[in-house]
Amino acid sequence: MSHPYAVREAVEPGDRQACFAVRKEVFVAEQGVPEDLEYDAYDAGAVHVFAADEDGSALGTGRLLHGEAAAAKTGGDTSVGSLGRLAVTRRARGLGVGAALVRGIEEAARTRGLTAVDLHAQTHALGFYERLGYVAYGPEFPDAGMPHRAMRRAL
Repeated sequence: MSHPYAVREAVEPGDRQACFAVRKEVFVAEQGVPEDLEYDAYDAGAVHVFAADEDGSALGTGRLLHGEAAAAKTGGDTSVGSLGRLAVTRRARGLGVGAALVRGIEEAARTRGLTAVDLHAQTHALGFYERLGYVAYGPEFPDAGMPHRAMRRAL
Protein backbone atom coordinates (compact mmCIF):
# COMPACT_ATOMS: atom_id res chain seq x y z
CA MET A 1 0.00 0.00 0.00
CA SER A 2 1.58 3.27 -1.00
CA HIS A 3 0.99 6.32 1.11
CA PRO A 4 2.06 9.49 -0.68
CA TYR A 5 3.73 12.12 1.46
CA ALA A 6 6.15 14.98 1.02
CA VAL A 7 9.01 16.17 3.19
CA ARG A 8 9.70 19.89 3.47
CA GLU A 9 11.05 22.58 5.76
CA ALA A 10 8.53 24.10 8.15
CA VAL A 11 8.07 27.61 6.77
CA GLU A 12 4.29 28.15 6.63
CA PRO A 13 2.54 29.60 9.72
CA GLY A 14 1.00 26.31 10.88
CA ASP A 15 4.01 24.12 10.07
CA ARG A 16 5.85 24.47 13.37
CA GLN A 17 2.68 23.67 15.36
CA ALA A 18 2.30 20.52 13.26
CA CYS A 19 5.89 19.53 14.09
CA PHE A 20 5.33 20.13 17.81
CA ALA A 21 2.11 18.09 17.73
CA VAL A 22 3.98 15.07 16.34
CA ARG A 23 6.68 15.42 19.00
CA LYS A 24 4.06 15.64 21.73
CA GLU A 25 2.33 12.49 20.45
CA VAL A 26 5.55 10.45 20.14
CA PHE A 27 7.88 11.70 22.88
CA VAL A 28 5.53 13.00 25.56
CA ALA A 29 2.50 10.70 25.19
CA GLU A 30 4.19 7.47 23.97
CA GLN A 31 7.66 7.66 25.54
CA GLY A 32 6.81 9.63 28.67
CA VAL A 33 9.34 12.43 28.14
CA PRO A 34 8.32 15.40 30.35
CA GLU A 35 6.90 18.20 28.20
CA ASP A 36 9.28 20.76 29.71
CA LEU A 37 12.24 18.66 28.50
CA GLU A 38 10.78 18.05 25.05
CA TYR A 39 10.56 21.71 24.01
CA ASP A 40 13.69 23.77 24.53
CA ALA A 41 15.42 27.04 23.72
CA TYR A 42 16.91 25.46 20.57
CA ASP A 43 13.49 25.17 18.91
CA ALA A 44 13.38 28.90 18.07
CA GLY A 45 16.48 28.90 15.86
CA ALA A 46 16.29 25.35 14.55
CA VAL A 47 15.33 24.28 11.04
CA HIS A 48 12.24 22.10 11.43
CA VAL A 49 11.47 19.54 8.74
CA PHE A 50 8.29 17.52 8.48
CA ALA A 51 6.53 14.93 6.40
CA ALA A 52 2.89 15.55 5.52
CA ASP A 53 0.43 13.38 3.64
CA GLU A 54 -1.75 14.61 0.78
CA ASP A 55 -4.33 16.22 3.08
CA GLY A 56 -1.58 18.08 4.93
CA SER A 57 -1.55 16.04 8.15
CA ALA A 58 1.88 15.73 9.69
CA LEU A 59 3.28 12.19 9.73
CA GLY A 60 6.69 12.93 11.18
CA THR A 61 9.19 15.62 12.04
CA GLY A 62 12.80 16.32 12.89
CA ARG A 63 15.00 19.34 13.42
CA LEU A 64 18.44 20.57 12.48
CA LEU A 65 20.55 22.75 14.75
CA HIS A 66 23.40 24.63 13.08
CA GLY A 67 26.05 27.17 14.02
CA GLU A 68 26.53 27.92 17.72
CA ALA A 69 23.40 25.98 18.70
CA ALA A 70 24.84 22.78 17.21
CA ALA A 71 28.40 23.33 18.46
CA ALA A 72 27.38 22.48 22.03
CA LYS A 73 26.28 19.03 20.83
CA THR A 74 28.94 18.32 18.18
CA GLY A 75 32.12 19.01 20.13
CA GLY A 76 32.43 22.64 19.08
CA ASP A 77 32.59 22.12 15.30
CA THR A 78 30.30 24.70 13.67
CA SER A 79 30.55 22.96 10.28
CA VAL A 80 28.59 20.03 11.73
CA GLY A 81 24.82 20.15 12.12
CA SER A 82 22.90 18.39 14.87
CA LEU A 83 19.87 16.29 13.88
CA GLY A 84 17.36 15.76 16.65
CA ARG A 85 13.75 15.28 17.74
CA LEU A 86 13.12 12.80 14.92
CA ALA A 87 9.64 11.39 15.41
CA VAL A 88 7.15 9.51 13.23
CA THR A 89 3.51 9.05 14.22
CA ARG A 90 2.40 5.49 14.96
CA ARG A 91 0.10 5.37 11.90
CA ALA A 92 2.95 6.35 9.56
CA ARG A 93 5.60 3.90 10.78
CA GLY A 94 6.94 1.46 8.23
CA LEU A 95 6.32 3.82 5.29
CA GLY A 96 9.89 5.13 5.02
CA VAL A 97 8.97 8.47 6.60
CA GLY A 98 11.84 8.39 9.11
CA ALA A 99 14.46 7.82 6.42
CA ALA A 100 12.91 10.51 4.22
CA LEU A 101 13.03 12.98 7.13
CA VAL A 102 16.71 12.21 7.77
CA ARG A 103 17.48 12.84 4.09
CA GLY A 104 15.43 16.07 4.20
CA ILE A 105 17.40 17.26 7.23
CA GLU A 106 20.69 16.37 5.49
CA GLU A 107 19.56 18.42 2.48
CA ALA A 108 18.78 21.38 4.78
CA ALA A 109 22.28 20.99 6.27
CA ARG A 110 23.90 20.87 2.81
CA THR A 111 22.13 24.04 1.67
CA ARG A 112 23.51 25.77 4.78
CA GLY A 113 27.09 24.73 3.93
CA LEU A 114 27.48 22.09 6.64
CA THR A 115 29.92 19.20 6.09
CA ALA A 116 28.40 16.57 8.38
CA VAL A 117 25.39 15.79 10.56
CA ASP A 118 25.61 14.51 14.13
CA LEU A 119 22.80 12.98 16.15
CA HIS A 120 22.12 11.35 19.50
CA ALA A 121 20.29 8.09 18.77
CA GLN A 122 18.25 6.06 21.20
CA THR A 123 20.19 2.79 21.27
CA HIS A 124 17.27 0.78 19.83
CA ALA A 125 17.47 3.04 16.73
CA LEU A 126 21.19 2.53 16.00
CA GLY A 127 20.50 0.07 13.17
CA PHE A 128 18.08 2.50 11.50
CA TYR A 129 20.71 5.26 11.41
CA GLU A 130 23.53 2.86 10.43
CA ARG A 131 21.50 1.88 7.35
CA LEU A 132 21.39 5.59 6.46
CA GLY A 133 25.19 5.89 6.67
CA TYR A 134 25.66 7.11 10.26
CA VAL A 135 28.53 5.78 12.38
CA ALA A 136 28.33 5.59 16.18
CA TYR A 137 31.14 7.06 18.28
CA GLY A 138 31.81 7.53 21.98
CA PRO A 139 30.20 5.78 24.95
CA GLU A 140 26.52 5.18 25.61
CA PHE A 141 24.91 7.94 27.72
CA PRO A 142 21.47 8.62 29.18
CA ASP A 143 19.18 11.33 27.78
CA ALA A 144 15.69 11.85 29.25
CA GLY A 145 16.29 8.55 31.07
CA MET A 146 16.90 6.52 27.88
CA PRO A 147 20.25 5.13 26.64
CA HIS A 148 21.72 6.96 23.62
CA ARG A 149 24.85 6.96 21.44
CA ALA A 150 26.32 9.80 19.38
CA MET A 151 26.48 9.17 15.62
CA ARG A 152 27.80 11.14 12.62
CA ARG A 153 27.53 11.09 8.84
CA ALA A 154 29.69 13.17 6.49
CA LEU A 155 27.70 14.91 3.76
